[in-house]
Amino acid sequence: MNKLIVGLTLAALTVGGFSQPAQAGIPFFGADDEKPTLAPMLEDVTPAVVNISVKGKREVRQRVPDALRFFFGPNAPSERVQERPFRGLGSGVIIDADKGYVVTNNHVIDDASEIVVTLKNGREYDAKLVGRDEQSDIALLQIEDAEDLTDIEIGKSSELRVGDFVVAIGNPFGLGQTVTSGIVSALSRANLGIEELENFIQTDAAINSGNSGGALVTLDGKLIGINTAILGPNGGNIGIGFAIPADMMRNLVQQLIEFGEVRRGVLGVRGNDLNSDIADALDISVSEGAFVAEVVPESAADKAGIQSGDVIVSVNGDEIASFQELGALISTLGSGTKVDLELIRDGERQDVQVTLDAQDTETSAQSIHPALEGATLEADGSNDGIRITEVETGSPAARIGLEKGDIIKGANRQPISNLGDLREAIDNAGDVVALSIQRGNSVRYLMLRNPAS
Repeated sequence: MNKLIVGLTLAALTVGGFSQPAQAGIPFFGADDEKPTLAPMLEDVTPAVVNISVKGKREVRQRVPDALRFFFGPNAPSERVQERPFRGLGSGVIIDADKGYVVTNNHVIDDASEIVVTLKNGREYDAKLVGRDEQSDIALLQIEDAEDLTDIEIGKSSELRVGDFVVAIGNPFGLGQTVTSGIVSALSRANLGIEELENFIQTDAAINSGNSGGALVTLDGKLIGINTAILGPNGGNIGIGFAIPADMMRNLVQQLIEFGEVRRGVLGVRGNDLNSDIADALDISVSEGAFVAEVVPESAADKAGIQSGDVIVSVNGDEIASFQELGALISTLGSGTKVDLELIRDGERQDVQVTLDAQDTETSAQSIHPALEGATLEADGSNDGIRITEVETGSPAARIGLEKGDIIKGANRQPISNLGDLREAIDNAGDVVALSIQRGNSVRYLMLRNPAS
């Protein structure tokens, strides 16, 4: 397994990216002849797939040689940190033409200060980051001041079967838009060490560097995956590519649009994959599913009546193959979401509805700015700022003067409606970030020193 992980490559062209070819199987026929062709479908779909180019700076850490440290004394740093400019290429998919929303991989735009989207017809537009999710490697961009865009219909990836024909579209090696074809080789691939949340579609459609964020579509032109990674020596294509399922992407994007971040739902179970030994011990006939070894007290699962020893076999009507797949699906659904689970208990199938708990949000406050650690931030989707719902006594957030009930209305004179806006404003700020805070009927400014400066 370790040898396989060494060959895994993310698909952005900054250092690696991807896209891969496949052979079409279900023929389409042109109007004037009967030669098999995918051209009619691609003529409709390819305008929705874009090239993405990014610029930015990244920290590079270099170890200081022991000889130099000795020369400069015992207080000399053990490493030297430098900022170096970088450029990168990738792909993206327009999912909403009216609002200019483009989905891509987080690793395509990571650390980027400038994002440019190029359409198939050569038009270029600046894009801003709406929000991103590092754990699943999804990012949502918005094209600014664009007209006459073409979007793509999002299909239901849960209906895919191994053997279905698919087409990968992207920008491999910066060549420009390229189309390859193949089949679905496997579903629910996990434990690859690529992302924290893994539930990949595997395909032999050729995916190479630069195809990250590109589209994986069915032969009727529906988006069923976002191309993300490949398995191969030196980043080359050997017919094993991975895409994030469209169902998973859709759930994440809805939260990024509403909140500027992903607010993960939590089920509250621990367990492992169902195997033959467990199935024999429980005397059940199914061979795949998520075995529940422990239910967290007072969790969503506990309140819904899920018990240790249950085997969860489907989520919202879609069968699951493993505990890892259960975790990936639940983690892409928002807190407060009602989820229908089918489980097996004592050999009998039962249906259970669970309302997912909210994941702890204090870490997201700290990740936005260290000085906000200890504050619980809430954006209710009303575009009326970010509310401080709790502040821990003695925390950094308390020391800088934040109080429960405060509302962050702006940063550096930019209005703030969600956590994505706040994160972007801080990332683009200089040495100091000026937060506009509404407290009751008064407004005050809070100055934060930006650690990135």
